[in-house]
Amino acid sequence: MSLNPLHVAVLMGGWSSERPVSLMSGEGVAKALESKGHTVTRIDMDRDVALRLAEAKPDVVFNALHGAPGEDGTVQGMMDLMGLTYTHSGLATSVIAIDKELTKQALVPHGVPMPGGRVVKSADIHVADPLPRPYVLKPVNEGSSVGVAIVTAEGNYGNPIARDVTGPWQEFAELLAEPYIRGRELTTAVIGDRALLVTELKPKSGFYDFDSKYTDGMTEHVCPADIPDEITQACKDIALRSHQLLGCKGTSRSDFRWDDTQGIEGLFLLEVNTQPGMTPLSLVPEQARACGMDYPELVEAIIAEALSDKAKAK
Repeated sequence: MSLNPLHVAVLMGGWSSERPVSLMSGEGVAKALESKGHTVTRIDMDRDVALRLAEAKPDVVFNALHGAPGEDGTVQGMMDLMGLTYTHSGLATSVIAIDKELTKQALVPHGVPMPGGRVVKSADIHVADPLPRPYVLKPVNEGSSVGVAIVTAEGNYGNPIARDVTGPWQEFAELLAEPYIRGRELTTAVIGDRALLVTELKPKSGFYDFDSKYTDGMTEHVCPADIPDEITQACKDIALRSHQLLGCKGTSRSDFRWDDTQGIEGLFLLEVNTQPGMTPLSLVPEQARACGMDYPELVEAIIAEALSDKAKAK
């Protein structure tokens, strides 16, 4: 598949904690589009983003932003008001998917296995643990493992967690507390109506946090994962079903934990990323490549779906 030459605005950067990753994603996308003969306007998002998009008058916007406000529905709503065609998920899907608790409310009633847990006030965890240890604390609406803490009985956070110890409780008023699922880190990309592969992520140290994701050499990617066929199929089924239930567009990536001592009962969806990374180390391009789709083809496929949705809406 190859698109006719287009003018594409690549929206990247912004001011979220994931700004550096977004800049890498955006630059990769821009170069890929230029290699296919498209005209590209790079926009490092600032508060004047609406004016810059209006001046650019692109045929389509490739949304390469990560985190708020580019992934939480804010920018999507702005572009809807401006009548712009853009890649990835729309306003409602973005609002739900970036919020881990809303995602559970949308998916668990449809049989998607996700960890239990609850939202807690950060101040309360300095009084008592919200769950039996070990458990995980994470921001309700951040991605890329930003601000994740694993609280264990032998950990150095204190018992209860000390106020002066560095952790997400110093940055966020509320946190999602979930039981810690021992086992393996798996992820599956969806493009359009197709779940691709399952990748196992093996961090060289600690867990799959922000640094492990985006520092070369810190995590081994096993693609496709060396896991039973039953688990591979379950990951792909859950990823595609979640993508469809949430109304995702373009591409998404579903992250799982699998306790391999529990078989299929040990598989849990953690979250659905509506704008997964497009950096050289990112998982969606890696899975696409393993399926025979090179990086420029992947970028064009994401744009093609956005253009197709626009045509259907007319």
